[in-house]
Amino acid sequence: MSEHPANRRRFKRIAFDARTELRQGEYIWPVKLIDLSLKGLLIEKPEPWLGIAEKTFYVDIHLSADVHIDMDVLLKHDDHGQLGFVCQHISLESIQRLRRLIELNLADEAELERELGALIEI
Repeated sequence: MSEHPANRRRFKRIAFDARTELRQGEYIWPVKLIDLSLKGLLIEKPEPWLGIAEKTFYVDIHLSADVHIDMDVLLKHDDHGQLGFVCQHISLESIQRLRRLIELNLADEAELERELGALIEI
């Protein structure tokens, strides 16, 4: 029997609500962020959806007026009105902000260190 993909996740997802924009080429979609991890994010699928799955997307998560987490992402799945993306590139500044955000939400430094170790292995 095969294990469900959610049970094999190596990265803890945190529910987080922040103003988020998804971009690809000339398209910009304001989206609802459902959750994020060190490796990616899950959003509600915007309408109309005109994204090209095989091409890179850019996501901008607004933590405050002047603090953002920006990353280049690829679409991994499109299920039940939700889109799951995996991070392809993130700046050092954005990964530091994401790490701090996850650290505050996990409340377990050992778990955060395990996730960072797993991220480096990928």
